[in-house]
Amino acid sequence: MAEESQKWILMVTARTPTNIAVIKYWGKRDETLILPINDSISVTLDPDHLCTTTTVAVSPSFEKDRMWLNGKEISLGGGRYQNCLKEIRRRANDVVDEKKGIHIRREDWENLHVHIASYNNFPTAAGLASSAAGFACLVFSLAKLMQVKDDLGQLSSIARQGSGSACRSLYGGFVKWVMGNDVSGSDSIAVQLANETHWDDLVIIIAVVSSRQKETSSTTGMRESVETSTLLQHRSKEVAPKRILQMEEAIRNREFESFAKLTCADSNQFHAVCLDTSPPIFYMNDTSSRIISYMERWNRFEGTPQVAYTFDAGPNAVLIARNRKAATLLLQRLLFYFPPLPENELSSYVIGDKSILQEAGLQSLKDVEALPPPPEMKENIPSKKFIGDVSYFICTKPGRGPVLLTDEDQALIHPKTGLPK
Repeated sequence: MAEESQKWILMVTARTPTNIAVIKYWGKRDETLILPINDSISVTLDPDHLCTTTTVAVSPSFEKDRMWLNGKEISLGGGRYQNCLKEIRRRANDVVDEKKGIHIRREDWENLHVHIASYNNFPTAAGLASSAAGFACLVFSLAKLMQVKDDLGQLSSIARQGSGSACRSLYGGFVKWVMGNDVSGSDSIAVQLANETHWDDLVIIIAVVSSRQKETSSTTGMRESVETSTLLQHRSKEVAPKRILQMEEAIRNREFESFAKLTCADSNQFHAVCLDTSPPIFYMNDTSSRIISYMERWNRFEGTPQVAYTFDAGPNAVLIARNRKAATLLLQRLLFYFPPLPENELSSYVIGDKSILQEAGLQSLKDVEALPPPPEMKENIPSKKFIGDVSYFICTKPGRGPVLLTDEDQALIHPKTGLPK
């Protein structure tokens, strides 16, 4: 290893997407290794719109492992962070950087400390799988820094030990988390079912109903559900295995009707499990319920599903439209029912892929105000609007997996100080 006096800093920056489960993971059979009680399937979201960016740095001048999340220093003392760091260090290899005159032997990694800076471009701990993107990005970037040779499947078993859903964020497109059977967890890994181009008709609109941190964490909620919900036991043994097979077929054949029905049913059952837990857990709110009602009404009116909805452990709706045309109609409906506050700009109320606004014929708040009631609205019933009940909408699509960022300007850590920029 280079002499202490050199004070070199070696850094890697990566960007990793979040993912949204269409067949849910809820409940662990092993709390420490984070082993689930059923398989799950997710859609990876476009990292251009929802992602975690993480820079990891190593230097002989660092006195201890440190981490900053969204600009605030957090403790790395928790078992989940320690498990990930330990597993990656155990797999580390020699690293040579001729330009900087650095040679790190694999045995040196045990004595070298890392600095980690991480940033989410979407709400943290609000039910949008921020921990999934966060731990996946942590493991991916550390593995690149320490030149770990393991494939993504093996890395997914490490990310899983940080946050269960993180294993699925190591792949793009459609991803299955295999629950596995081995007590060690070695076979509880993520596998890619199809890449992000396989079903590129799909458009995803997320209604951010609340960016506040949820009252019951997923970890606590799962533990209480496993202990008290008889519905969860039935779901994991009888319902989820059949839905997994049906969802795999729907994705393989791009059958939207089957995909939508399974997605909605599984989301509803997940929240039914939460209500079946003692004490009951309420992740959704009145706005969430209204969105479900409007989507169900629209799908019934059309005679075939135009949109699938799913809610993770929070009130925010993830709405998957069957194609671009359906997405423009979806956005029109969402803005009709949930227009922004008058002081808001439409461009800051609908973010991500803004081209969908133009396709929907919406360029200003005046256009939103002029939207007619959707045709499925029952006659003689005044159309109530819920102004400001949605904080904003994110327009996105299925996306790719993690990528390395080579532009030093994108790094979150200063190359000379080793501290966040």
